Amino acid sequence: MNSGKSSIINRLAGQEIAIVADKPGTTTDPVKKSVEILGVGPVIFIDTAGIDDEGELGELRIKRSKQIIKDIDLAILVISLNLFDDHEEKLIELFKKQNIPYFIIHNKADIELLSLETLKKIIDNTEIVDYSAAEAHDIKPVTILIEKLLPETVYMRTSLLGDLLKYGDIVLLITPIDTEAPEGRLILPQVLAIRNILDNDCVAIILKEKEVDAFLRKTKIRPALAITDSQVFLKADASIPKDIPLTSFSIMLARFKGDFEHYIQGTPKISELQDGDRILLLESCTHQISCDDIGRVKIPRWISDFTGKKLEFDITQGLDELSRPISDYSLVIQCGGCMVTRKQLQNRLQSAIDKDIPVTNYGMAIAYVQGIYPRAIAPFIKVEDNYL
Repeated sequence: MNSGKSSIINRLAGQEIAIVADKPGTTTDPVKKSVEILGVGPVIFIDTAGIDDEGELGELRIKRSKQIIKDIDLAILVISLNLFDDHEEKLIELFKKQNIPYFIIHNKADIELLSLETLKKIIDNTEIVDYSAAEAHDIKPVTILIEKLLPETVYMRTSLLGDLLKYGDIVLLITPIDTEAPEGRLILPQVLAIRNILDNDCVAIILKEKEVDAFLRKTKIRPALAITDSQVFLKADASIPKDIPLTSFSIMLARFKGDFEHYIQGTPKISELQDGDRILLLESCTHQISCDDIGRVKIPRWISDFTGKKLEFDITQGLDELSRPISDYSLVIQCGGCMVTRKQLQNRLQSAIDKDIPVTNYGMAIAYVQGIYPRAIAPFIKVEDNYL
């Protein structure tokens, strides 16, 4: 408590977003703040209560703080005045157990610098920054460590589409503007694809599904890759020549964020569903429901029509707890996961994988029941993997 966590978040955000006071225990429930960091991109900082909080309420605050650890990609452990003991050691053990990278900020360096004795207590060559939030020291050493240790920073730059493209390639992005399209903007997977195409020195062409045939006929352009919204897979499959690779934004994210190997294994299990089987759809974002919602309406309808079975469907939004035991389900279908981190999404799937419950992805499930699954996954796999 009172080590300066909230003050550091304010320095990182460049504004007063967290309550700061001299009284220990000012921060109670975890507080989230979205910030854009140069070299990293958008991140969410979570300001927690002190791990040495006291009393009955303090125990509840500590429990809440520990609960969020399973969903984070990087931990910043803040100490001050050379106080490093059992509380900090147990936290570090927890980070290591959950394979979470971390570094330490020794705050209040204007009052007391990090001592050699404290350094000796901190093992494993842990990165440590001496800092003073009160003196508004340069925050750059902290952001450098965030960029260095945050797993998705490097992964995003290289692995979304980069291994499929070469300099100057043209990528066709088929983006329907329907009732589910957000007002006045593109959805996040489409934006991620555009940025990654540009980062790889390639060309992105964006158009609606109704314009594809005329565009290809008039321009004679042959894209190196076409990516479509999964909801218009059949139209895209008919319009894009078979020798041009075709996939969907959802499958792109499935390879980038999800457990792609288990998706590949789990998707064909759709054909084995039986009457009375229950299917769980995991939707990572929250949004208003439309009458033609992809998760609540279209996918259940398409799978039911494909299997000819009477199936039960449950849907869970965000990172909410499941209403039933995972063992009740015969199949789990995860959305692309554009609004959560890789770690959050994979943690979400792990309970099903541990129980040998097949898992798949929105786009892969749609492609499978519409008969274009081999083509849709082909850009991301090797022929020798025998998945086709």
